[in-house]
Amino acid sequence: MAEQLRLMTVHAHPDDESSKGAATMAKYIAEGVKVLVATCTGGERGSVLNPKMDRPEVLADITNIRRAEMDRAREILGVDQAWLGFVDSGLPEGDPLPPLPEGCFGLQDPQEAAKPLIKLIREFRPHVMTTYDENGGYPHPDHIMCHKVSVAAFEAAGDPERHPELGEPWQPSKLYYNSGWTRARMLALHEGMLTAGLESPYAEWLEKWSDRDDRSDKITTRIECGDYFGIRDDALRAHATQVDPDGFWFHIPLELQQKVWPTEDFELARSLVDSPVPESDLFAGIREKVGTY
Repeated sequence: MAEQLRLMTVHAHPDDESSKGAATMAKYIAEGVKVLVATCTGGERGSVLNPKMDRPEVLADITNIRRAEMDRAREILGVDQAWLGFVDSGLPEGDPLPPLPEGCFGLQDPQEAAKPLIKLIREFRPHVMTTYDENGGYPHPDHIMCHKVSVAAFEAAGDPERHPELGEPWQPSKLYYNSGWTRARMLALHEGMLTAGLESPYAEWLEKWSDRDDRSDKITTRIECGDYFGIRDDALRAHATQVDPDGFWFHIPLELQQKVWPTEDFELARSLVDSPVPESDLFAGIREKVGTY
């Protein structure tokens, strides 16, 4: 009997799933893949980044509002979603940086904090996992901890001698890191906007790019998913406390994005199957192995 493909994506906060790999998830959902989003924290300490939502009643109920936003985004994407139950660390600011709040996700022991994810892996049995690179994609303490916990869980979930109380062992076959902004992607969109006679929002970013860490040389896998960018954007707008619908993220016309850079990109970090790179499918090397549908 053919086996259904399963993808698990691990994210730090509600909204991260809609800004990192969302179109890829929507594409795989449309193709019959089962997708589960694991959300490490509730985003309780996240700032309200949409001026229209920056109101006292919103700030007073931010935990419940962010959960409701996640529910809406989940429905739009068509994914399942699970909370791992950790508390948002917030993004420390200042020089020197203040200490993180006691008990927050960023202060957890990664091996201990991996346990809820190990249990979820053994229950869901994903063939592929995605998460962030060792820098978290950007240096938020929750993103960095999300990376550590995801790697620890990937390595432990298939070992029958580790945490037998968390369920029957299951070893995912591949682990990917989401690729963030690369200079090549930003430059392509920037030049596309100028060619179309539009003002680019990326000019200042590109001028300062020399100070940024570009991991474009680490990309191994590009998923053609431009047809699902609209779903991605709708899911992102569902996180109304975090995303201004009139803001930066939506300045590039959808049709231009689909033409200029129609992929979401990933870095293959671990693979237990034969999957030569470059790839165009997160399940390369797995479909043939398990006889999936």
